[in-house]
Amino acid sequence: SQTLLPMLDELVKMTELDLDTIDAIAVAAGPGSCTGLRIGSATAKGLGLALDKPLVGIPTVEALAYNLYDVNGLICPIMDARRKQVYTGIYRYEDHRLMTVKDQMAVGIEELLSMLNEMGEAVTFLGDGVPVFKDIIADKLTVPFSFAPAHLSRQRAGAVGALGVLYYKEGRTETAAEHKPDYLRVSQAERERAQKLKKGSEGENA
Repeated sequence: SQTLLPMLDELVKMTELDLDTIDAIAVAAGPGSCTGLRIGSATAKGLGLALDKPLVGIPTVEALAYNLYDVNGLICPIMDARRKQVYTGIYRYEDHRLMTVKDQMAVGIEELLSMLNEMGEAVTFLGDGVPVFKDIIADKLTVPFSFAPAHLSRQRAGAVGALGVLYYKEGRTETAAEHKPDYLRVSQAERERAQKLKKGSEGENA
């Protein structure tokens, strides 16, 4: 939050960009770090409201899949969601277009691998979940698989922007006021609060 806006301001000055001339603002809409998503969304919403421009929310794992443009077979981004879970989705390219096979979701890694085994197609993995779950993938997956190289295996602002252009042309926009990040799962703080409340009510009932 302390560096993002000054960085954006510096970029605008370096490129001599008139912000009034932009058509829309693409933003990674989640999942991801709750704090990071809130900062990114708040920044995009603020700019959208100030400039009166629409937002284009790009699912984080969809943008990850877009790193592997025109790869054959299934593409499966995996982000480590802790507790043996991943944020993921399943995608493929058809006629040079990214298609969603299964929407982004929070799911256990073994459940995901079972899903992929049932689909019976070769799959390419990428994302920060790869080094975490590489061994279990090799052990449990029965279909051919590969891992994207490191330089393509992380979230890239360029992929969010490129998808933003495509989705803007398709009319897939929202107002700044409408935009909300997609956490897919409640935050750790919210989980801990829910557990405390549950224990408190159990104690009262006892």
